[in-house]
Amino acid sequence: MKIATFEDLDVWKLAREIRKDISSFAKTLPDSEKYLLYGQLIRASRSVTANIAEGYGRFHFQENIQFCRHSRGSLIELIDHLTVCIDENYMNEEHFKDLKNRILHCTKVLNGYIAYLKKAKEENNPKKPNNQ
Repeated sequence: MKIATFEDLDVWKLAREIRKDISSFAKTLPDSEKYLLYGQLIRASRSVTANIAEGYGRFHFQENIQFCRHSRGSLIELIDHLTVCIDENYMNEEHFKDLKNRILHCTKVLNGYIAYLKKAKEENNPKKPNNQ
């Protein structure tokens, strides 16, 4: 399949589904968390897809890689926020494990995309031998 936009990237599609599920879950949080945990969950989940999209729009591979690294950080941040949800009894263990596993899978796919970008960067910028 040809990649025409960031929306064609499997990693973005996975992150989008996670974002939608996080958004649905966040709406169930108690009112006392509407400006705290709710906001953190929403920002982190949106950061994942937004950084993948922004990186895709950059001209240089290294910039794309850096934005993907920000996405990876936001994915891991989501897991931490979800542990707060467990600790505060806002979600059950099964829901937590499902979301965590999906986030970890998305992280692996993102790592694969980063590896692809690194390889493409090297292929497009081969190093010249020292004697040239």
